[in-house]
Amino acid sequence: MLKEMIDEVTKANQGFYQAFESLDIRHMDTIWAKEEYVTCIHPGWSIRSGWPDVRDSWVRIFNNTFSMEFRLSDIMIQVAGDVAWVLCMENIKNKQDAETQESQVLATNLYERLAGRWLMVHHHGSHVM
Repeated sequence: MLKEMIDEVTKANQGFYQAFESLDIRHMDTIWAKEEYVTCIHPGWSIRSGWPDVRDSWVRIFNNTFSMEFRLSDIMIQVAGDVAWVLCMENIKNKQDAETQESQVLATNLYERLAGRWLMVHHHGSHVM
């Protein structure tokens, strides 16, 4: 049972990064819970709280990014009942304007199982120096 739940969370987390790479807000809409308690902290940003504010942060990122590519490493997944968390290193290539940048971000992604689906309730990314 635990292995099955870890597999489900792994797929949900992969879906999050596919939505991120797609730069498509409609795709990102399918990943997140639409609750007042969802939160997001992008590197260098203040906390975003509640789905409308979190969604707006993704719209801003997507509107200012030409392309985004992730390679995840150091992935750790834990499940406790209807809550799961994923810790990982995001190895990122992105284009803004014509310039390609590479960076590493340490991420924490929290998921809650709602109506049988693992939905994101928190994302926190911190740049690695």
